[in-house]
Amino acid sequence: MAILGRRRTVLLFFSCIFLFFLYSSRRLQDDAAWLRFRGAGATGDAALFRPTRWSRIKPLYPVTDMRKPPSGRPLSLPKVQTDFAPESESARAVRLKRRDAVRDAMRHCWSSYRKYAWMSDELKPVSGGKHNPFGGWGATLVDSLDTLWIMGLKEEFEEAVAAAATINFDKVPNQEINVFETNIRYLGGFLAAYDLSGDKRMLAKAREVGELLYAAFDTPNRMPVSRWDTRNAIWGIGQVASHHVVVAEIGTLSLEFIRLSMLTGDPKWYDAVDRITEVFKEQQQSTRLPGMWPSIVNSREKNFSDHPDYTLGALADSLYEYFPKAHALVGGQLPVYRELYETSMDTAIRHNLFRPMLPDEKDVLISGHIYVGKNNGRLNEPQLRPEAQHLVCFAGGMLALGGKLIQNDTHVKIGEKLMDGCVWTYQAMPTGIMPESFHMLPCESADHCPWDEDKWRQAVLKKANLNPNMDAKDADAEIARRRIPKGFTVVSDPRYVLRPEAIESVFILYRITGRSDLPDTAWNMFEAIQEHTKTDLANSAIVDVSITEGKAVPNDSMESFWLGETLKYFYLMFSEPDFISLDEYVFNTEAHPFKRLLP
Repeated sequence: MAILGRRRTVLLFFSCIFLFFLYSSRRLQDDAAWLRFRGAGATGDAALFRPTRWSRIKPLYPVTDMRKPPSGRPLSLPKVQTDFAPESESARAVRLKRRDAVRDAMRHCWSSYRKYAWMSDELKPVSGGKHNPFGGWGATLVDSLDTLWIMGLKEEFEEAVAAAATINFDKVPNQEINVFETNIRYLGGFLAAYDLSGDKRMLAKAREVGELLYAAFDTPNRMPVSRWDTRNAIWGIGQVASHHVVVAEIGTLSLEFIRLSMLTGDPKWYDAVDRITEVFKEQQQSTRLPGMWPSIVNSREKNFSDHPDYTLGALADSLYEYFPKAHALVGGQLPVYRELYETSMDTAIRHNLFRPMLPDEKDVLISGHIYVGKNNGRLNEPQLRPEAQHLVCFAGGMLALGGKLIQNDTHVKIGEKLMDGCVWTYQAMPTGIMPESFHMLPCESADHCPWDEDKWRQAVLKKANLNPNMDAKDADAEIARRRIPKGFTVVSDPRYVLRPEAIESVFILYRITGRSDLPDTAWNMFEAIQEHTKTDLANSAIVDVSITEGKAVPNDSMESFWLGETLKYFYLMFSEPDFISLDEYVFNTEAHPFKRLLP
């Protein structure tokens, strides 16, 4: 037994030596190739980029017919921004004071992140702790790079860039990678930091993240694994796409991947997302709600049509957002993105949007949820569920931007009404802040919608599973106890998690229409948010926006999008209108601006 044990030990020793030799040989070959590439005069990120663990993995399912991005001359797309009139000295003074207040809020948060959570994903803004839900690579750091640059915080930006350049994406703290979140926060953050500053270190980091994400496409049908198992990838164990994928997660890759291919000259990222776009196009008219896609799709079988839920909100939002933005990014050279946008919005406008019955009878729109069930194998009529979300407030800006890009004034007007619906919701809550989700009562007619207090009261009681015929006095007492403002039928999730979508649409509509009331609207939103979310260290998500007295209760959470998106949009709202112009940049879903291709 002792001899057998020694033989096993010797065998194990030489096996380890052999595996180490193979690994070292492959790494030396890769490094030699990199040095030859540099010697040939490589520039940009290629001069800084060294092959990573993920770029060295030999694909199990390699692409044999690589598709290349368009290389022609970009089209001259219609102008997006309006021409603003000259600004008076008094108006400029007010605007700059507001802009500086937003920058002060950024400084307040950034200094605490720098002190208590540096290089971590998130700061806990009440306790001063750390939280790492996004790979532990410093999501707040990377998400904030372009915000620091935009706000003119150059010293903070330079320090942040130097720190971000040291992030090791070969090292994965968690076994699984969320491809969607890694893409929008990290890849998007680095690309925007490069597009704004020209710092080649940021493009090199973008390529590192791109290599990591590209490895998740190594499946039999080249559809990505949305929760990619890095351990299996390292050991060469094949992976397949899932039967159940959130449609936004597979549809929110195009901007970042196309931009990365543009900047590096490597077509593989464009190829990866073009194959996904092809599936969306092929199945757009074969879903249960033709024109749109369901919230959940089957990537393994490339079935993007068989599910009952259709929405512009959570689970689907950024899928639709990226169609007009991709159209703008490539200067109109990929007509498929315009087609996907126009067709999907025709359906959404017909089915998902509704006018809510409001006490002031304001003509606004809200985006709801459509359910298309089956009965004995046959599709039922689409059913509107008037459930709204703060998240879906992006849709106003999307339709306005898309409408300008394709010269469809109807889309612009509908986008404006959607934005007005979100603003109304902010103003209707006691704190001046919109809740995470809620229900409203759809009007019977979009053209004429008088307020009916009895009808609203009955709808609230019915939603609460109470007697809808209750005495009006008792009903009003119950409604007051539940803190449901007039116009709402239920506040299903009263939190505010520092979301940016409402100010995003206000910003875009202001740049497009120049409406003079929108700066004051934005300022009122900012002041309300500051009043209820500011802590000694930063800003915190709050538990309930429906409170009628005192300051809202914080829950010790500050996602990176507060610095990466919300404060950025507020700052741009009060900046000069031609700064980061929508005619020169397009924002990804994490508010990272990429340069558009222009003729």
